[in-house]
Amino acid sequence: MDWECLKCHNKEFEKDQFQATGGNFSKLFDVQNKKFITVTCTKCGYTELYKADTSAGMNILDFLMN
Repeated sequence: MDWECLKCHNKEFEKDQFQATGGNFSKLFDVQNKKFITVTCTKCGYTELYKADTSAGMNILDFLMN
């Protein structure tokens, strides 16, 4: 991935991901149906979020496991 920090122009970064709820139904049943990829600058900590696709199967599995 070719990435450069918008704040300090560093080219080194860490990638991670997290999931969040969205909408009343998913909040009520604690279903995390929104997935995001994070890219964080290793020098200044600036972080960008990118929306990622989530599969219906993973959403159902997440619902059943909670």
